[in-house]
Amino acid sequence: MSKLLEGKTALITGASKGIGKAIAETYAKQGANIAFTYLSSVEKGEALEKELSASGVKVKGYRSDASDFAAAEELINNVVADFGSLDILINNAGITKDNLLMRMNEEMWDSVINVNLKSCFNTVKAATRTFMKQKSGSIINMTSVVGVKGNAGQANYAASKAGIIGFTKSVALELGSRNIRCNAIAPGFIETEMTDALDEKTVQGWRDAIPLKRGGSPEDVAEACVFLGSDMSAYITGQVIQVDGGMLT
Repeated sequence: MSKLLEGKTALITGASKGIGKAIAETYAKQGANIAFTYLSSVEKGEALEKELSASGVKVKGYRSDASDFAAAEELINNVVADFGSLDILINNAGITKDNLLMRMNEEMWDSVINVNLKSCFNTVKAATRTFMKQKSGSIINMTSVVGVKGNAGQANYAASKAGIIGFTKSVALELGSRNIRCNAIAPGFIETEMTDALDEKTVQGWRDAIPLKRGGSPEDVAEACVFLGSDMSAYITGQVIQVDGGMLT
């Protein structure tokens, strides 16, 4: 059976753990060459590079801060130079700094907006020239059900993720005539290292409230990324796909 991403080069930001790592692993299985970034998790980033190289695709990890405009431009230039092309850009880098609005300080707001939202602008702007030259490209921006619905204690995170939706739709409208697609994925409750630390009773309560009666896995999100990165979704752009087990239905 042919692999869905054979011969394509994908760049995934924030891929050293969680959803980003699952995307990188699933993409490698589907034959994509993988460029990925990490920032603080250096050891995990280096371990992922080793792991993915074993699957026979070209892999390179870059220590880069996507929220830095100049660094994002340098990253895209390096990826294109190292791999010869760029076909899929996945903006996955993200942080949370949760607090009630009354207690949220300026740094909590600014850092979440910069890492989650500005990084999308930075990488997409930098990659657009390459995509336009080759008259193809698939951009996938990671938003969240929180960006669709809002969430108490997450005004900064919700604003950043809602901003990604508006940005995604605008990019889809601007670049569609050049055969460049831009979509967003909105994960719901996904069980990762971060949720493992939570109280089991609380987590079970969340699972019970989801129509499919389970939390999602990082692989559930990764499979949606494969679809949007592949030619199977050639006529889909400007969309937000909720991978949430029916949570927001």
